[in-house]
Amino acid sequence: MDGAALTASEHAGLKALSRRSDVRGLLRFGEHLLLLAGTTTLVLLAEGGPWLVPALLLQGTAIVFLFCAAHEAIHRTAFRTRALNDAVAWICGLAILLPPAHFRAFHLAHHRYTQDPARDPELTEPKPRSLGAYLRHLSGLAYWRGQIAALLRHASGRVEETYVRRQDRGKVVREARLFLAVYAGVAGLSLWASSALAMLVWVVPVLLGQPVLRAFLLAEHHGCPENGDMMLNSRTTRSNAVLRWLAWNMPFHGAHHAYPALPFFALPAAQKILSNRARTQASGYLAFHRDVVAGYLGGR
Repeated sequence: MDGAALTASEHAGLKALSRRSDVRGLLRFGEHLLLLAGTTTLVLLAEGGPWLVPALLLQGTAIVFLFCAAHEAIHRTAFRTRALNDAVAWICGLAILLPPAHFRAFHLAHHRYTQDPARDPELTEPKPRSLGAYLRHLSGLAYWRGQIAALLRHASGRVEETYVRRQDRGKVVREARLFLAVYAGVAGLSLWASSALAMLVWVVPVLLGQPVLRAFLLAEHHGCPENGDMMLNSRTTRSNAVLRWLAWNMPFHGAHHAYPALPFFALPAAQKILSNRARTQASGYLAFHRDVVAGYLGGR
């Protein structure tokens, strides 16, 4: 972390927060699965009725925010046990087309080179600079196009990304092939059973929910300074308890980038310690997007 040095008490406080917990990780993941059970029930009950679309949107939002569980797992901060982190990364990755070995390499490079236009892989695709580009970004179409293309490329044996270490490329290839096998199995089983269940409770909801996740993730770095100061180049966004829970405390994004080894449940306390250093903040997600749109309309 750049900026003013921590005091001895602040350093001790952050160190005390770094202990990971299988119990707390399992409780949070279990809560997320219970949410999914509830939203799935709503979809099934609403099928054929006027409440189906709202139920699908709720289901999709619950599914796509498994991204935050996957994110914690690839940092290996969701649980103390590595095997639990890897298993949850796989489960969540399958749900949202996010193979964990490739995502881990991509995301750790993002942390290493945050907001560096030449080396941060999140900046390979430029952030939206017009209202039209902003709306296309929120649609999630670029995400799906990029993920499908990468999955097929990796499954063919081509891993060209420089941030993937040579010794990890075989794992990325095997993982892509396993993902495709699982998806093909679900599709084949659905066709054999003449069932649209997977489409109803998974595919359609994920497509509807992805814009919600895109809007959430855009706030993390969009418009932040392109420098190495994690408390400047990563935005902390004020939010309510429900969203903080759903996002595994990722609204405290400055604290996460400054200290990525902290587990998700430690971030609120870490934010209190670092509050005077979090220099890029938004008063809320709606406020962030209102300012972004106003900037496009104003020509900024």
